[in-house]
Amino acid sequence: MRNPWKALVVLLIALLAGATLPVVGAAQTDPPVVTAPQPGEVLQGVITISGTSQVDGFASAEVDFTYTGDQTGTWFVIATSLQAVSEDVLATWDTTAISDGSYDLRLRVHLADGNPLNVLVPGLRVRNYTPVETPTPAPTVPEATPQPTVTATPTPPPTPTPLPPNPVMVRTSDVFTSLGYGVAVVFVFFIILGIYVWLRRRAP
Repeated sequence: MRNPWKALVVLLIALLAGATLPVVGAAQTDPPVVTAPQPGEVLQGVITISGTSQVDGFASAEVDFTYTGDQTGTWFVIATSLQAVSEDVLATWDTTAISDGSYDLRLRVHLADGNPLNVLVPGLRVRNYTPVETPTPAPTVPEATPQPTVTATPTPPPTPTPLPPNPVMVRTSDVFTSLGYGVAVVFVFFIILGIYVWLRRRAP
């Protein structure tokens, strides 16, 4: 019975001395984070990469980059570290050593159990040798001005203007007058001719 009492006495002494017992299922610290640069930022020259890699179970960390949209899964290492960093410089990146383009940055923290924690910063634009794009403002669409309502008024057809009389037109009365005149002339001619023939016959 002496051994259980001895163990109890040792435990009480340890508690009084301020010893800390291990806590099962303790909460993990905040995940790693990159505070600079930000996604989509324009990079020129030597860039300071800042953030936090200090997490529970930290073993090592590395900062690397890849081409945006690269399907091969190839990453290029910028820096590696065996020391955890909390809200400080993770690495420096000389962007003049690479061609201008769009890149994704990654902070990878390796844990003691072999699992990694990744933080991705996408769409970084390296512009050391080409002009930085100027954002194009969206065109302003003017408000539509209401158009006045036009009521169609029917226009009456024009009144035809009477034509002047045709000077060469032959009227029916003129035709009968001319015919009568001709008949009278012929009749007088035959009378004169008959008188002439009668006078010739009476002559001795």
